[in-house]
Amino acid sequence: MARPTPHYPLFDRLFRHSVAVDLGTANTLIYTDNGGIVLNEPSVVAFQKESAAGQKRVAAVGTEARQLLGRAPSNVEAVRPMRHGVIANFSAAEQMIRQFVVMARPRPLFSRRAAFTLCVPAGATQVERRAIKEAAVAAGAWKVSLIGESLASAVGAGLPVSEAVGSMVVDIGGGTTEVGVISLGGLAYSGSIRVGGDSFDMAIVSYVRNLYGVLLGEQTAEHVKKGIGSAVRDVPVEHMNATGRSVEDGLPRTVQLSNHDIADAIDGPLRQVIGAVKRALESAPAELVTDIAHSGIVLTGGGALLGNLGRRLTNELGLDVRVADEPLTCAVRGAGAAAAAGLLDDSAYE
Repeated sequence: MARPTPHYPLFDRLFRHSVAVDLGTANTLIYTDNGGIVLNEPSVVAFQKESAAGQKRVAAVGTEARQLLGRAPSNVEAVRPMRHGVIANFSAAEQMIRQFVVMARPRPLFSRRAAFTLCVPAGATQVERRAIKEAAVAAGAWKVSLIGESLASAVGAGLPVSEAVGSMVVDIGGGTTEVGVISLGGLAYSGSIRVGGDSFDMAIVSYVRNLYGVLLGEQTAEHVKKGIGSAVRDVPVEHMNATGRSVEDGLPRTVQLSNHDIADAIDGPLRQVIGAVKRALESAPAELVTDIAHSGIVLTGGGALLGNLGRRLTNELGLDVRVADEPLTCAVRGAGAAAAAGLLDDSAYE
């Protein structure tokens, strides 16, 4: 059994500060109790290969590193250390977190020691949760607590989580979709599927290759999704050009895609998301489902920004569905608010 951390009120007041981190598959966000969101960067780190065998140094992180994905020279390796909301490459994740903390350090909070609160998906195993904590400690955290992504998102979205009513939040991140039913400050139901924005991108890549014989890069597919992406077909047609490599001859080729194409492409992963929401409604206590029928469902996470997603879910579920204000930052703001209010209980979230 782990030894409890000593509690020294004066020390806490002078030296301990709260830092919330949403270590996501697509983006990492850092929130502080006195500075708000101080960092929002892609979860990518690039390493420069040194001449000495096996040695690498960090060449870039965040936005700069993301620009190297698929474009890096042979002596540079761009890595996405997170997969499905958990660490897939421990050493790269540690280096990335360390660099992000350095980038945020000029802010007043980071002049002193900080306790970290990290968001984790409901489906994370104990091994994956321990890896996240160890990476944060290795990057300089004084103490690390974990909070479920759904609960953090619900707090950040302003839902009445502490009241005796049911609220449902669907957080669609880069690698996972979290579905949570919250009441009286806890999770009455929590589910997680490893489908998110990255799945939408890969579905677009597969669709364009099969239909047009053109292989798009993942970043190009994401650009198209953000530009004209739609979760439904019954909308006015919009078009966008995308350039990739012809499967037939390997030469560059540009195709014109429509929002109807994107709706068809991502229908498969969207049905998985809808299925996860239906399972939550089937499994949650009946009284809480009644509350949700009156209050509706709130969408958070970067995937919530997909065009007409709320309308698609409303059509499929027969419930009111709305997108939260600033959905991309709900989880990290909620984790920060929970930590600042002293609502974290390690036994409940770890």
